[in-house]
Amino acid sequence: MRITSTANPRIKAAALLKERKERERTGLFLIEGSREVERALAAGLELVEAYCAEHQSPAEARVLADLGRVEGLSIIEVSEPVLKKLSSRENPAGVVVVARRPNPSLAHYKPPKNALLLVSVGLEKPGNLGALLRSADAAGADAVLVAGGVDLYSPQVVRNSTGVIFSLPTFVASEQAVLDWLVQHQIPMLATTPHSDLTYWDVDLRGPVAIVMGTEHQGLSQVWLERATQRVKIPMQGQADSLNVSVTAALILYEAKRQRCPPETE
Repeated sequence: MRITSTANPRIKAAALLKERKERERTGLFLIEGSREVERALAAGLELVEAYCAEHQSPAEARVLADLGRVEGLSIIEVSEPVLKKLSSRENPAGVVVVARRPNPSLAHYKPPKNALLLVSVGLEKPGNLGALLRSADAAGADAVLVAGGVDLYSPQVVRNSTGVIFSLPTFVASEQAVLDWLVQHQIPMLATTPHSDLTYWDVDLRGPVAIVMGTEHQGLSQVWLERATQRVKIPMQGQADSLNVSVTAALILYEAKRQRCPPETE
């Protein structure tokens, strides 16, 4: 089967998944790119249908071969205009998959002892949330809790996370639900704010901790700052008055990782 018309009802329905309201209505979302699709396959996501270009890169051909082994999955070749309609990228990838959104429950998540958690509160930019997920995965965080803000399954978040969103335990809940869960499990909250006397390396991060990151422009609300167990700052010596939220998260996550590593023995 090959589809060449952008007016095809199947293509129009899939392209609508670039919009948040349609993802929420259908429970479906788009995954674009060989690396992202490969990681979705490895994580066991439910895939609904796949679209591919006539000519693929070697990486895309490999992932299409893997998709071909998924029982009942339709793989449809499409023209370049159709691929552009489905894509969220300036240069479309050669494979796009429609998948069902996972919906893990935070209420049922049991954090490990000395859990290292990252909490995102109201982030507005998909690229920042995706980068935040990538930093959390790289530093070995146990889970990410997303409280409000941008849709976790927007194409830009999936892309900027490089697909680690599918393997890293990630939960979406309201701010109040996340706060209640952290209190219930007695997990200390670490908030970042320039109005603190402590730098992030001055605190003990070896025990359970939730590193809480706020919006790009306003930071954390007073509610989170008041509920925080500790507040820390990132030292700033140049003219810039702030860091990208994903950079800030990475600095603190890796400090936690450093503190948790056993000392080397000679």
